[in-house]
Amino acid sequence: MTGAIKRCGWAGDDPLYVAYHDDEWGTPERSDHKLFEFVVLEGAQAGLSWITILRKRENYRKAFAGFDPDQVARFTPARVDKLLGNAGIVRNRQKIEAAIGNAQAALAVRDEFGSLAGYFWDFVDGSPKINRFKTMADIPARTPTSEAMAEDMKARGFRFFGPTIAYAHMQAMGLVNDHVMSCFRWRQVQE
Repeated sequence: MTGAIKRCGWAGDDPLYVAYHDDEWGTPERSDHKLFEFVVLEGAQAGLSWITILRKRENYRKAFAGFDPDQVARFTPARVDKLLGNAGIVRNRQKIEAAIGNAQAALAVRDEFGSLAGYFWDFVDGSPKINRFKTMADIPARTPTSEAMAEDMKARGFRFFGPTIAYAHMQAMGLVNDHVMSCFRWRQVQE
């Protein structure tokens, strides 16, 4: 009975979107693997709808070595050319090359901070920020924290990760709880 459950309005009724909302979005994530997956996916999403990327997620997983940054960082120009022929992903050379560069930047961050999680969670002092938004209109597209994150990431060589994408990353990975308060997940992700 999907209709009986109150969700954030953006989840709509597409089963893939509903599952993503109900099972992943906003759950505090400390897995380097998952954090890197979303760096790749959110970079690919720039200028596109998130549902487009969710529908291509499994293809991305196969194309980008299961989102293993150690492997992606070693992709060659020949691999880029092969990926440009893969209809299952967004075939944009800049985004593909950015994913490879972002893998290299992620490895450098991991070396410096001990983990990718340590790096991202430092922006929120290690704990999720619990927001109390009543409507979708109350939720910002970017914040001073996402601006600082994007600026720092750019300085470290990350691409396709501006303040709006940084905030989407914070939301998706649970660095902030931006489920609206009437959504059943608002309390769940805090537990």
